[in-house]
Amino acid sequence: MKEGIHPTTHLVTVKCACGATFETLSTKEDLRVDICSNCHPFYTGKQKLVDTGGRVDKFKRRMEAKA
Repeated sequence: MKEGIHPTTHLVTVKCACGATFETLSTKEDLRVDICSNCHPFYTGKQKLVDTGGRVDKFKRRMEAKA
């Protein structure tokens, strides 16, 4: 690696709005995030499936008809 062209990295504590914290390396000295893996709906299982116009039911009926 060339000398003097890479940014300095710091060990920082990332703070989420939900109160969770974790450590990582970053070029910034302070990191605050709105959402993390502890409170994101995809990772917590609280994600809602939005069925627009009955497309899921229509797909299931098609698959049952073929079987």
